[in-house]
Amino acid sequence: MSYFVYILECADGTLYTGITTDLARRLMEHKSGTAGARYTRAHGAKRFLYSEPYDTRGNALRREAEIKRWPREKKLALAGQTLY
Repeated sequence: MSYFVYILECADGTLYTGITTDLARRLMEHKSGTAGARYTRAHGAKRFLYSEPYDTRGNALRREAEIKRWPREKKLALAGQTLY
């Protein structure tokens, strides 16, 4: 089973980082506001900016934790986005 670490852009322009095994399902959950994370329920989900695959859940969790510590600018640079 593959795991994905992703960066999601919220409707208010903030960023959310998480992990999943199914990107399409997870985006739908975030957008529905019922099964998404509490943060995205409050801020609205817009689109994925970035994702990267991992073979193990442990590796994905470590990478997620690393990215969550980064400042916004570094997350946007990883996603290949310009600052706005």
